[in-house]
Amino acid sequence: MQLKKSTLTALLAITTLTLAAPRASASDGYYAGKTVTILVGTDESGGYSLYSRLIASYLGRYLPGSPAVIVRNMPGAGGSTAAAYMTRQAPRDGTIIATIPANAMMDRLFGRKVQADPTQFGFIGGAERGSRLCLTSARSEVKTLQEAMTRKAIIGTTAQGSPTTDYANSLKRSTGVKFDIVYGYSGPGSLYYAMERGEIDGVCGVDWTALKAQKPNWVRDKTVNILVQFNENPNEELQALGVPQPWPLIKDDLDRQAVLMMVNFQQAFGKAYIAPPQTPEEHLTLLRTGFAEVLQDKQFLADAEKQQLEIYSVKADEVQETVLKLYRAPQAVVDRLKTLTGE
Repeated sequence: MQLKKSTLTALLAITTLTLAAPRASASDGYYAGKTVTILVGTDESGGYSLYSRLIASYLGRYLPGSPAVIVRNMPGAGGSTAAAYMTRQAPRDGTIIATIPANAMMDRLFGRKVQADPTQFGFIGGAERGSRLCLTSARSEVKTLQEAMTRKAIIGTTAQGSPTTDYANSLKRSTGVKFDIVYGYSGPGSLYYAMERGEIDGVCGVDWTALKAQKPNWVRDKTVNILVQFNENPNEELQALGVPQPWPLIKDDLDRQAVLMMVNFQQAFGKAYIAPPQTPEEHLTLLRTGFAEVLQDKQFLADAEKQQLEIYSVKADEVQETVLKLYRAPQAVVDRLKTLTGE
């Protein structure tokens, strides 16, 4: 049977188009109909929740299939509860990521019996590198770091391994500040409430960005005293407010190395996001790409500015190297930090 020239031409055109058409990727529409969870290893009152809620409102737009994105809080043991969940129970299909306080990433380093191995997580990226502080209420007799060397202040903290505990303990033991430390508060919100009631004088390990977003009147109306900022190089905004660093008061060189290691790790890790171990690389790629695009979205950045949330985009490989570097630290420095931060 002979085909007409016009028919043959049409068939050839269709064949050419078919061969030239791109093959559908396994990632095309992967998240359609799915729900992605952002797990937060603190209660709803902290900075980790503030960042995660904002990121969740944009992330679905940048994942193939435009999934729903929800935020779930799982506080406990300074973030270790959420880290254990991500290690043992979380699905490994790209439908969950988590943000966990940096201090919880040090549990295994200190030889604590924990289920999570931070070096095995899939790293997505980071959204912020913040400064940690110690605060007292304006009613406290301790209004400066120098006064804390001679006057007692009652400092509230949450769980062992949390920023509130690690920063309070390490400052007390490395400088000799006269902190009476009270353990066991449920989260930042309960600590702030205790300060307002006069139950405690202050709190350490406070994130500067979160403080400005959650309690803008505290800074504006000077209802708190910022005793100290934990940075290797001073934060310019805090420096302009006259907030000192702790380093001149830490006389022992090994103490200084240990506290500085904690501070630098916390800042570099910041508001990092992780996926469970053994999450397939193709799903990690989708999450990393989507996360990075969220942090570049102009409306997202405008919303962050309205909420006074500083955005500092950190790539996945930078977060991973930060964790690996921590686990390569000299054992003498690790041992000293464990002594300084432990209850």
